[in-house]
Amino acid sequence: MTSDTHPLYCLLVDDLEENLLALEALLQRDGLICLKARSGEEALELLLVHEVALALLDVQMPGMDGFELAEYMRGNDRTRHVPIIFVTAGSADLQRRFRGYGAGAVDFIQKPIEADILRSKAAIFFDLYDQRRQIIAQRDELASLAAALQVADRRKNEFLAILGHELRNPIAALGAGLHLLEKREGTDAARDVRGRMGRHVHHLSRLIEDILDIARIDQGKISLKTQHILLQDALAFAVETCQPTIEAAQHRLVIDIADDPIWIDADYARIVQIASNLLNNAAKYTPPGGEVRLTVRVVDGWAEIEVADTGIGIAPDMQARIFDLFAQVNRPAGDAQDGLGIGLALVRQLVALHGGALSLKHSIPGEGSIFQVRLPTVEALVA
Repeated sequence: MTSDTHPLYCLLVDDLEENLLALEALLQRDGLICLKARSGEEALELLLVHEVALALLDVQMPGMDGFELAEYMRGNDRTRHVPIIFVTAGSADLQRRFRGYGAGAVDFIQKPIEADILRSKAAIFFDLYDQRRQIIAQRDELASLAAALQVADRRKNEFLAILGHELRNPIAALGAGLHLLEKREGTDAARDVRGRMGRHVHHLSRLIEDILDIARIDQGKISLKTQHILLQDALAFAVETCQPTIEAAQHRLVIDIADDPIWIDADYARIVQIASNLLNNAAKYTPPGGEVRLTVRVVDGWAEIEVADTGIGIAPDMQARIFDLFAQVNRPAGDAQDGLGIGLALVRQLVALHGGALSLKHSIPGEGSIFQVRLPTVEALVA
């Protein structure tokens, strides 16, 4: 049965109003709308507006008769596939039938009309139309899914390319370091080499953690160990973690956090991860000597954490996708990509698990960005 949201249209064409009303009464069913026309010209106007499942045409009409109307319909791309049943009060001799089928008719019905025959024939075409509409909808859905899979596949390929590049560099450096150690064991240079190797090992460990986080996101296995925590403590540790990166880029770090204690029910390690991801991103996408600002306020029972920078900003066409897995903002020419493009996707999921929200509050290319995290405070949860 056709739903009310997707009605079927049937075109009825006859120069006599009483015949149109009789046909409409015979065909009545749920979801069917009969479009009535008393001339071929009026019928063509209706066909410009509506897509019909079936047309019942009177053969003998003044002006444009049923055969001529059928020929017009067959000559139009919009209506050429509409099934046509001719309704005739005259004799359906072979010549008339030949002309009718030549004009595109699928059947003839003689007047007086037998109600059961009309309904059964019409029902076949209504059902076929409904099935065709469902097939088209399924085709469109499959096309949409295929497009989504192509995008996902492309992102996976991009991820693998980035991962290969990210892993190759520290592994090559470790190999070179081992070679140097063999030649300079016991010297100051060896200690320097060990330090560099240690940094590359740390980088490799971070990449492995990123890969594990990707699996956790895909499988929905990220879990929280929540407790009452002081938000200022978690943010202080996040700042301490990011301080070397910020200082290495010669950025100025401005911290503006409310003095009153802000208590939240949260996973301490994950809050640190959220804040450090945003701070590291701000440092990474800000040219040397820029500013990174961390602001925290309580507004209407919500802790609002904002991380702002004076960096390269995000292009308008990228802003809607910035939280997608593997999405990365293009850095200035010559800068190598750093990371796998999962930071903001992970942050969004972690914030959501805490009952909060992550948003890109503001971003202008060349001027910087502001990301905002909103988390419910303990007072809001109790209320």
